[in-house]
Amino acid sequence: MDANVKFSKAKDDVDEDAMEYRKLVGCLRYLLNTRPDLAFSVGMASRYMQTPKKAHLAVFKQILQFIQGTVGWGIRRRSRTGYVLLLGGALVSSKTKKQSMVSRSSAEAEYRAMGSTVSKNSWLKSVKTLFPCSYHTSPKFGRSAGIISENRVQCSFNNQEHEISHPACSMILSRALYSTDVATQEMGPTETAKELHDKMIKSVTEQRTAPPNNLLWSLIEKCQNREDIKLLYNALENLRKFRLSNLRIFENYNDNLCRAVSKACVRAEAIDFGKKTLWKRNVYGLTPSVASANNILLYAKQHNDVNLMVDILKLLKANDVPMQPGTADIVFSICYNTDSWKLLCKYAKRFVKSGVKLRRTSFDTWMTYAAKIGDADSLWKIEKLRSGLMKTHTIGSGFSCAKGLLLERKPKEAAAVIQVVTQTLPESKRPDIMAELEKLVSEWPLEVIKSKKDEDQMALAAILQEDIPAMIDSLSGLAVKDLKMGDLTNMSF
Repeated sequence: MDANVKFSKAKDDVDEDAMEYRKLVGCLRYLLNTRPDLAFSVGMASRYMQTPKKAHLAVFKQILQFIQGTVGWGIRRRSRTGYVLLLGGALVSSKTKKQSMVSRSSAEAEYRAMGSTVSKNSWLKSVKTLFPCSYHTSPKFGRSAGIISENRVQCSFNNQEHEISHPACSMILSRALYSTDVATQEMGPTETAKELHDKMIKSVTEQRTAPPNNLLWSLIEKCQNREDIKLLYNALENLRKFRLSNLRIFENYNDNLCRAVSKACVRAEAIDFGKKTLWKRNVYGLTPSVASANNILLYAKQHNDVNLMVDILKLLKANDVPMQPGTADIVFSICYNTDSWKLLCKYAKRFVKSGVKLRRTSFDTWMTYAAKIGDADSLWKIEKLRSGLMKTHTIGSGFSCAKGLLLERKPKEAAAVIQVVTQTLPESKRPDIMAELEKLVSEWPLEVIKSKKDEDQMALAAILQEDIPAMIDSLSGLAVKDLKMGDLTNMSF
């Protein structure tokens, strides 16, 4: 739209439906998140929502025609470079500014950000000698990020190295976007942790007496970074030697201490040390426990780290640590969030075989995933296992069974399952049931169709297009008249 075009209220023109006009403007406002080039046009059109006229609607139709003809346009705008530099834990420099040119990809924009940050860091080497602590700058990438292969950014202020290289083919994008967060962090331990550590070591090496228990628990609580964790493990090793040499206690510490140590390792992001809490025979006197494993698995869940999850489960198996239902909840959630169906099935069999009584939440995740990928055979096997342990359905398990019946072309049976779930659960769950039913109609068909092979997608779309409305018609007692699904047969998958 030309910025010089003038609009008016057009009082003499024909009135249009104000409600419909507002709905259209509202829809376009959501589109502005990905199409900022439409901001001016939509802003002008939204000025006349009170009493829209025929001329205003005509302008609006022109905007829609423009959108229809530019569906394939990408966003072409300048990215932002941002960083924060810390010296000894204190902020010394920060920046957030638009880049000088439009990047051709997110990878290129993020690489510019790294280059700018490394350049800014170079002046720190002139002041590093003024402070007793050492510094390290490390680029951090998102987990679903691009990887700069074979060319790492080196910023070591101790040996004064600054190297950054950018060959044409060194950048590989594994997924859509990634971000770079560059931060400086102090390498040395905190003063509090160092003081507690020294007191404990002095007690066992010089005074030859057992230090008070509160020193160890205080050290665990005060650990803030990787160097603090190193001091903690050194203290644990010396304590165990002292205990054995004095014939005090031959066995390891209890699992409460192990759980607290693993939590400290997660807090300090020293995950490699956290794994040591699961060693059956270690020099630190720690007794492996599933609670310690769960602390690290929660970290893996937060970061969608499948490899870390696999490592922890290997340690649990190698050291004969019994697993709990809570462990299954975390593992199933990680597998679902990372689209790891085979891993989920593998570990589910292991949990069941070891006698773990799975919770409803675990069954819901497992069955929801099976319905999402359209694996009806696995779905019914899981339902058989679930029904042997639990008499009633949850919303998740009930709707998963309904989806399985739809895949088998049994819409009336699917409606019957939903009716049973509705009658079994309390009235307070009715909004959740309606929300799940809406997802079944609007979201699940697209998910399950996309999971199939290309040659099978259209056939499944035709089946669901016929059976889902039939299921809705069979539902009685639920306000489902407003539920309508789109035409799946005309969609491109």
